[in-house]
Amino acid sequence: MTAGDRRKTVLLVHPGAEMFGSDRMLLESAAGLVDAGARVVVALPSTGLLVAPLRAAGAEVVIVPMLVLRKVLLTPRGLPRLFRDMFRGLGAAWRLIGRLRPDAVYVSTIIIPQWPLIARARGTRAVSHVHEAEASGNTLVNRLLYAPHLASTRTLVNSRFSLDTIRRALPALADRTRIVFNGVASPAEPTPPRPRIDGALRVLYVGRLSPRKGPDLIIDAAARLRAAGRAVDVTLLGAVFEGYEWFEQDLRRRADETGVPVHFAGFHADIWPFLADADVLVVPSRVDEPFGNTAVEGVLALRPVIASDSSGLREAAGGYATAQLVTPDDPAAIAAALDDVRTRWDELVAGVADSRDEAQRRHAPAVYRTAVATGVLD
Repeated sequence: MTAGDRRKTVLLVHPGAEMFGSDRMLLESAAGLVDAGARVVVALPSTGLLVAPLRAAGAEVVIVPMLVLRKVLLTPRGLPRLFRDMFRGLGAAWRLIGRLRPDAVYVSTIIIPQWPLIARARGTRAVSHVHEAEASGNTLVNRLLYAPHLASTRTLVNSRFSLDTIRRALPALADRTRIVFNGVASPAEPTPPRPRIDGALRVLYVGRLSPRKGPDLIIDAAARLRAAGRAVDVTLLGAVFEGYEWFEQDLRRRADETGVPVHFAGFHADIWPFLADADVLVVPSRVDEPFGNTAVEGVLALRPVIASDSSGLREAAGGYATAQLVTPDDPAAIAAALDDVRTRWDELVAGVADSRDEAQRRHAPAVYRTAVATGVLD
């Protein structure tokens, strides 16, 4: 956008206000559009941790009702809420787009399906940014989830795996899709790893506490090592979705039964102090991940990383000398990889700086911001 152009308005729509992977990418997208000279308005369904950094980046924030597709809504008990949110969200989106008259609507994730359709009905250009991909999921379900985004004029995805998944489900959408690799920020000078492992190996998990993310696999892996006489301490950094409180209870019970020292740290927006205290980061997802910001953050934090050898995690963690890919849903494989980290500690410590340099080249936030701004404004 040149100095003589009218300042463009972009409406960004996002399904939550937390600070997990897609939330952080929404923040980077907003910052990139602000840097490009646009007026940025972000619509969220509720307030939360994301609001303050969005405003600090120069964006305006509005809270509006919207339909956010959660599994809990797709049950007999959830259907009344689904229909309520659908109709309330339709009216709120129609009014907001009419009031702002944005030059573009940026739709973050596929779980807010009304927005591309309403933007199209309002005669406004929409750009969808897809952060979800399950190649192992039902093709018909994937097609239904992706279909509303055919109303967008362009789609952005965060990995080749995501693009391939879309292509299998809905080739017409893939034809208008471009890859923008996630930009991942990190401290300028992360804390170096400790020179030797004295006592227990300190293992960190960062993310949602949910069955699909596999934090229970880390407890099981640590239990195997403990039974073999090797000490492991586990920190689980994250919280559950509403309705999944039972899973955290299961994790606590499993930790008690196995005797593994597990620290339930809860959710923290600033993950870097926890990475500084850890020896190794484990990303044990059972199911497909479109990418894997957390794995990249581990590399950027100068820590060895163990990640599931599947989906977008291969793109996130692959190609680093200090990262290992292991068989998904296999605590024995995680235990073996943790043992390998302890055995090769000197070698891994010597390589973490080179891995960090490579991660910075691949995932520089400035490159991401420019790519998103270009995809939305051009």
